[in-house]
Amino acid sequence: MTAVMATAALLLTVSCSSDDGGSPGQGGSAASSTTGSGSSPSRRAAEETPPAQGSVKVLRTVAEGLNTPWGLAPLPDGDLLVSSRDEATITRVDGETGKKTELGEVPGVSPAGEGGLMGLALSPDYASDHMIYAYFTSASDNRIVRMLYDGQKPSGEQLGAPDTIFRGIPKGFIHNGGRIAFGPDKMLYAGTGESGDTGLSQDKESTGGKILRLTPEGEPAPGNPFPDSPVYSYGHRNVQGLAWDAEQRLFAAEFGQDTWDELNAIKPGDNYGWPEVEGKSDDAKYHNPLAQWGTDDASPSGIAYAEGSIWMAGLKGQRLWRIPLNGTAASADPQAFLEREYGRLRTVVSAGGDKLWVTTSNTDGRGSPKDGDDRILEVQVS
Repeated sequence: MTAVMATAALLLTVSCSSDDGGSPGQGGSAASSTTGSGSSPSRRAAEETPPAQGSVKVLRTVAEGLNTPWGLAPLPDGDLLVSSRDEATITRVDGETGKKTELGEVPGVSPAGEGGLMGLALSPDYASDHMIYAYFTSASDNRIVRMLYDGQKPSGEQLGAPDTIFRGIPKGFIHNGGRIAFGPDKMLYAGTGESGDTGLSQDKESTGGKILRLTPEGEPAPGNPFPDSPVYSYGHRNVQGLAWDAEQRLFAAEFGQDTWDELNAIKPGDNYGWPEVEGKSDDAKYHNPLAQWGTDDASPSGIAYAEGSIWMAGLKGQRLWRIPLNGTAASADPQAFLEREYGRLRTVVSAGGDKLWVTTSNTDGRGSPKDGDDRILEVQVS
């Protein structure tokens, strides 16, 4: 009995300290599809429910030899910008040849643990303003900055000085969130973590353990659910995936602790339960996930929408999950692809139509890098 209790305590410590699954744990639970409380009826006008079974085909390796890639932002000409979490650099990758050109290093980044230079997003007006947004961990907090990109300057000198538009997001060695994305409304959304302080998630005065919605200038966006607040939803543990479907509905992936990782349909102002609940709950005041996974099977980071489904990267799970949608519910059981073929998967971004960009994350200190790691893959899905 003593040995069992000791093992359980060890597993609790591992789960609490490492969202990215640095150490093997017990579990391996199958994915579970659940309809979230508070989800609205499907709007069927322009939608078709995707088939229960999908497919994935890796078309090519776009680039390799990347160090701790985290954020990925497609440029209008088909090239890609990728951030290095630990080197604090942004690199341009030629979408055809894979040639890498370093734009420069982002000053003020303080990489440690799960923190560093993370999410990237292009301004909604990128064609005219050439602004790149980035989420990073500084010496004192997590913050969001924007920088002018001037591709006419020499390699390494193409980034303008960062303009901090939002600061004060709690930082920690773990649970720094980090994903940013502009929504269909041209507002900036940011997924944050509770930095290991679980009490922050339920505190609507804190920006930790939240999804934030901001103007491009970093102010609370008009129409947010709480007056003069950037908080869009709360009760999250560590959000690293944001994506919208064809009907402009927001979905988010977040890490669980010991039992359930989650994919959530986000409703403004709703409470997603952490730390009071993990995964599905019978308490109606918490918005249930639309799908959940055992933590060995997922540890989800980036997500993207394509072909009627959400596609979710798994770090510890080392696989790409497909979650077919019917409105804000899963229309069939989640389906896993690329299982342990490329190691840890960090980011998934739509490449248009039935194609995705997928990055691996084997050089982040928790993987087992192989020759060529880390890499960007072009994937065809259905």
